[in-house]
Amino acid sequence: MAGLTNLHEILGSLRPRVRQGTYVYVTLADEPAVEAHARILEEEGITLVLDQQVADAAGYAYEGVFGWITLQAHTSLSAVGVTAAVATALARVGLSCNVLAGFYHDHLLVPADDVAEAIEVLGGMEA
Repeated sequence: MAGLTNLHEILGSLRPRVRQGTYVYVTLADEPAVEAHARILEEEGITLVLDQQVADAAGYAYEGVFGWITLQAHTSLSAVGVTAAVATALARVGLSCNVLAGFYHDHLLVPADDVAEAIEVLGGMEA
């Protein structure tokens, strides 16, 4: 099934949902012995998104704690403007977000204390 490409249609069907838990970004020089929700290889090292509890148990350092919001709209990887529209809406109220694109959905990691406000902003985009 092809994902949505029309920005207006996508923004009208975001249906943001909070994934339970808290998440952190860690960076390591070598392959980790833990399971990650996301893994990105960079020249400087391996960036992982982990459950906060997993990072704590492994003794990994991190700088912030995030909530995970999944946009339930099935967006195409070729859709134009989704990340910009969502990031702009959140930035207007002073909220940061880090975006991970999956094949079916976009995922936002926002500071854990800001999740409720982010959901409110994103829900307002559907109107």
